[in-house]
Amino acid sequence: MDQGKTFSRFTSELKVRPDDIDMFNHVHNSKYFDYVLAARYEQMETCYGMSMEQFMELGYGWVVKTAHVEFKRPLTLGESFKVTTGIITMNEKSSKVSFEIVSSKTGKVCSDGWFDYVLIDIKTGRGMKITQEMIDKYSI
Repeated sequence: MDQGKTFSRFTSELKVRPDDIDMFNHVHNSKYFDYVLAARYEQMETCYGMSMEQFMELGYGWVVKTAHVEFKRPLTLGESFKVTTGIITMNEKSSKVSFEIVSSKTGKVCSDGWFDYVLIDIKTGRGMKITQEMIDKYSI
């Protein structure tokens, strides 16, 4: 369904908070997932023109089916960073979104990877087909 579609990449800027730090004095690995999800949440509203709240009001939700992250360098307390995300593929079963987290201080990649999201019906919690209209909406 997404043959020939071009998907944009968007960037959000975030900052490491004290509660993100682990016992080794850098960001705990689980927080990188939070950073990507926070960026996608913001980007749904500011870049795609449909907030997560509006999406949920329509009865839809995105859940993570698979996630892959490669850690390259640590982020530290107070550090600003940019999270760039973009859809790689989207079809009637799932949407694969890549991400890259880059330190604003060094300009170096701290982590990258991808998430495979499945569309669900919020009322039933079951997966549902991604429509061509949704694919078109995200093809910006």
